[in-house]
Amino acid sequence: MTTPLTSELGVDLRTAGLVAVATLGIYLALLVCVRVSGQRSLSAMSATDVACVIALGAVVGRTTLLATPTLTTGVIALVMLFAVQRCLALLRRNRILNRILTREPVLLMRGGRVLTGGLRTARMSEDDLRQRLRVAGVARLADVDCVVLERNGAVSVLRAGPEPDAWVMADVPGHDDPARHATTVPRGGG
Repeated sequence: MTTPLTSELGVDLRTAGLVAVATLGIYLALLVCVRVSGQRSLSAMSATDVACVIALGAVVGRTTLLATPTLTTGVIALVMLFAVQRCLALLRRNRILNRILTREPVLLMRGGRVLTGGLRTARMSEDDLRQRLRVAGVARLADVDCVVLERNGAVSVLRAGPEPDAWVMADVPGHDDPARHATTVPRGGG
């Protein structure tokens, strides 16, 4: 049944419910895809990454609005996206759920040595790492204590000097495992 209100707003209750469900579904699907692709997908983007994000935005937008956008369906989708984001932020406060929802930090370098296993885990190339080191102002590998790909895709570079406090490195797997570092090959620049 069409009433003046539903025709003016462009949505009925059934459509509003479908938009809410579609928004939740596509958001969770996008979250799974980002989780599977790794932290690197969240870091500095290349031209192809930007194109992919634009295409993803178009797909997500059309899906959440059921391919027939109106002001009301757009508002419903927007509210749902913010609500899901807020719920996930609350869930991440739980340590176990946080580990499920986000990846662990990945150690990429330790003591001036490149950890090839860390690069593989992070799906980063040595060229990516070199670029991150240059951006951080590193000229010599000997000046680096450790490099970490963080949960949010950022790369942290800790300079050589005093050993980092255990608390600072507590969530980085392998940061205190000498055997892991002994298997790496030192790279020049020392």
